[in-house]
Amino acid sequence: MERPIDTLIPVLGDQLSLDLSSLAAADAATARVLMMEVADEAGYVRHHPKKIALLFAAMRHHADALRAAGWTVDYVTLDDPENSGSFTGEVARAVARHDPARIVVTEAGEWRVMAMIDQWQTRFGRPVDVRPDTRFIASHADFDAWAAGRKQLRMEFFYREMRRKTGLLMDGDQPEGGAWNYDKENRKPAPRDLMMPRPLSFAPDAVTREVLALVAARFGNHPGRLDGFDFAVTRADALRQQGHFLDHALASFGDYQDAMLTDQPFLWHSILSPYLNCGLLDPLDLCREVEARYRAGRVPLNAAEGFIRQIIGWREYVRGIYWREGPDYPQRNFLDARRPLPGWYWTGETDLHCLAQAIGQTLDHAYAHHIQRLMVTGNFAMLIGADPVEVQRWYLEVYADAYEWVEAPNVLGMSQFGDGGLLASKPYASSGAYIDRMSDYCGHCRYDVKQRTGPDACPFNALYWDFLARNRPRLGKNQRLAMPYRNWDRMDEKTQAGIRAQAKGFLDHLDAGGGYS
Repeated sequence: MERPIDTLIPVLGDQLSLDLSSLAAADAATARVLMMEVADEAGYVRHHPKKIALLFAAMRHHADALRAAGWTVDYVTLDDPENSGSFTGEVARAVARHDPARIVVTEAGEWRVMAMIDQWQTRFGRPVDVRPDTRFIASHADFDAWAAGRKQLRMEFFYREMRRKTGLLMDGDQPEGGAWNYDKENRKPAPRDLMMPRPLSFAPDAVTREVLALVAARFGNHPGRLDGFDFAVTRADALRQQGHFLDHALASFGDYQDAMLTDQPFLWHSILSPYLNCGLLDPLDLCREVEARYRAGRVPLNAAEGFIRQIIGWREYVRGIYWREGPDYPQRNFLDARRPLPGWYWTGETDLHCLAQAIGQTLDHAYAHHIQRLMVTGNFAMLIGADPVEVQRWYLEVYADAYEWVEAPNVLGMSQFGDGGLLASKPYASSGAYIDRMSDYCGHCRYDVKQRTGPDACPFNALYWDFLARNRPRLGKNQRLAMPYRNWDRMDEKTQAGIRAQAKGFLDHLDAGGGYS
């Protein structure tokens, strides 16, 4: 006789780990795991089709992994005619089917989903045990304790605490090599004559092909291209991608992590963030593997430290900021920016070569690396005064690794300065000079990066100075902008007026729908 179901365990699409906290204390014999493909989650923004396909295919494979580990899984596909379309609706149907004594769930990664879970106990009339997400190194309480009483919440100091806590790259109580951060060694432009590795490509199996057909039929009108889908969708293949990066790309990652090259979307980057953020890979295990390569003399310290900093430093830090600041954080707009994004952010059809490259590869691969996101697409959006809510929505739509907990602080705080300096000590604004220094993009562009005004002038140049001038009431006292403002003040009035007129012409053209296409 089948034993009654004691525990219902909903597993969300970004919780694809066998080590999930909700599974840890449950008895597989009397528990039922619930996994759900729901329209509400696939469509609350227009997610890139490859992002949807990655998650649905990975969920279906993970359900098989759970079954192989002894769990009984209820799996609701998107095209199930009984599918209610929401997490709460599917939990309600599962409660009606199984009448569990309790529901146990690992906390959601986003305020939006946690608000749903918080209603379940009242809605279903049984205990709901919400467990912490132990896949992260710093709990919410850990981050809040670190942040308490600090006037500035700078990532560098949080990162040092994470190094001490994990012991990664430590020599006793001191950082390996005598410095905590080797970022200054990680800013080299990439020459084209170097042999660049490529990430592995995974041919879709029958399960994934079925998902691809479903996504093409239901979400083919979303921005981005589904053809050429080659993501890993199992933990085994994600681990293969991890090993490939460690063996073939990590050694040069440090030197060239900020570099950009035309028609080279991946360079020495790991392309592991989609797998970390959905649960197929464990971040601490990955960092230990990176450290092991350094200890074995296979990669230099600046590469190992730079990569580990991205995981236990930045990734943990932005999650802490997101949860500490509350559900209204993504709505902040310190610079009062209101302009819509140009339509070509969804097509890549622009004659600004750097933006065409970053957006084009985003639409192709659901991926761009951090400098392309920060200093090309994000920088341009901030310079034109784009509404940070719309900018965040775009990033959430188009990247396979984007979830609000990681996307909102990165975009609102780091990229758009929408939180007024809570996260970043200054706006990451630049003229075309930075892009020219870190890439070969400008050499392929119809605009001249050396010109500030005139029909062939790089739009970034006038827009940069105009951004500083129009935001001086809000930014003028920022000490990290003291030098740019001194440089602006050294220009005579005629020069300043010419730059601002040039910027106005660009912005008027955008507002008229002309763009730069």
